[in-house]
Amino acid sequence: MADPRGFLTNRERELPKRRPVPVRIMDFSEVYDPQEPTQLRRQAGRCMDCGVPFCHQGCPLGNIIPEWNDLTFRGDMAGASERLHATNNFPEFTGRLCPAPCESSCVLGINQPAVTIKRVEQSIADTAFAEGNVRPHPPERLTGKTVAVVGSGPAGLAAAQQLTRAGHTVAVFERDDRIGGLLRYGIPDFKMEKSVLDARLSQMRAEGTRFRTGIEIGRDITWDNLRQRYDAVVVCTGAMVPRDLPVPGRELKGVHYAMDFLTQSNRVVAGDDLATQIHAEDKHVIVIGGGDTGADCIGTSHRQGAASVTNLAIGKEPPTERPAHQPWPTTPTLFEVSTSHEEGGERAFQASTVEFIGDESGRVRAIRLAETEFRADGSRGPKAGTERELPADLVLLAMGFTGPERHTIEPQLQLPFTSRGELDRTAEYETELPGVFVAGDAGRGQSLIVWAIAEGRAAAASVDRYLEQSTELPEPILATERAISL
Repeated sequence: MADPRGFLTNRERELPKRRPVPVRIMDFSEVYDPQEPTQLRRQAGRCMDCGVPFCHQGCPLGNIIPEWNDLTFRGDMAGASERLHATNNFPEFTGRLCPAPCESSCVLGINQPAVTIKRVEQSIADTAFAEGNVRPHPPERLTGKTVAVVGSGPAGLAAAQQLTRAGHTVAVFERDDRIGGLLRYGIPDFKMEKSVLDARLSQMRAEGTRFRTGIEIGRDITWDNLRQRYDAVVVCTGAMVPRDLPVPGRELKGVHYAMDFLTQSNRVVAGDDLATQIHAEDKHVIVIGGGDTGADCIGTSHRQGAASVTNLAIGKEPPTERPAHQPWPTTPTLFEVSTSHEEGGERAFQASTVEFIGDESGRVRAIRLAETEFRADGSRGPKAGTERELPADLVLLAMGFTGPERHTIEPQLQLPFTSRGELDRTAEYETELPGVFVAGDAGRGQSLIVWAIAEGRAAAASVDRYLEQSTELPEPILATERAISL
């Protein structure tokens, strides 16, 4: 245990400094400054090294959190990085982007603010890169087997890195012009600058992973042809079909899916010159959806100079403290104030969209709302007599995703989908087609980055076993499986 009295002498939860709001909304650089080393050691020292570390239960990757907290407190950042990378291929991603279910399971969180696990993780990873401790790990021998990974989000990248290190020749196919999937074009730079992603991709290239951009499987290469070329195929296409809002006026100009807005913004920040762009400058922006994607739209709108930003959520405002029906160590639904919410704008809960109202030119000019009514049968909808209008020049739909795109997978592979819309697969990530595997959101639906990495690692072990009849790759014990075993 790093500091036997650390959780008693340092009871406060300290996060790295955030750049002042008036400064940070002028650019797309990351909001958080690097954590000061003394503060970092102090926070790592609050870890109690529990006899039963429930933070493991909360983490799908099974990160050995007490060990790298201990090493961080002792100043052994190289050792902490080694422990961290033993279970997580990309801690610099999760340290920035994961909502940290591990912190909800922290034993200290029963009666104190939880250990700042997420930010300690980011600091370990960033220090490892800065000090040159993130080195390529090419395989000692090649198996002669080939694997195609379709999709370069966190699940695809994790599967590709594990399979490359196992000695297989791996090619990652990405239909966009750059590698990274939603890490590249869905996550704004103020949450993760793309230099962080590029540094990890450099390591993967040095290890031997091959990247093929601008190739859409199903159109440029058929799925059958891909199967003929490679010994195994891992489908990591994500759950990219956005949830729509079919109310009157949906067809009006100025009503867009959130991801279209974010992708264009990220391209411009990356230096691309777009002929047209969905832009929030001087507009009254309405963001429908209270999740992370909605928050990303809020922060991006502020940086583009929106006249106003209003965030609408159809559900009730969550409580600020853990409710009784979500006891520790479960992950509670709480009212959260993200860095984007800190930057301004209004938030409205129990707000049901009734109609988009247009002007003579066919552009949206307002949105008609009503209070959400929760009915006895479990349904919900607009409550009569509570309607009101809000001005709206730009409406962004950030209500989540319904599953993977089917337009080529369904006719070409003829794989079944579940009732929820995901690709059907076994517990070993296999499909009905020999040698075809599914990992990440394509198989589990819209989820967290930490789940995507965990599934990519677990699927890689299954692929390696399929190709070699055995595997030495680590197989994460995912959180749901641990909960069942307990």
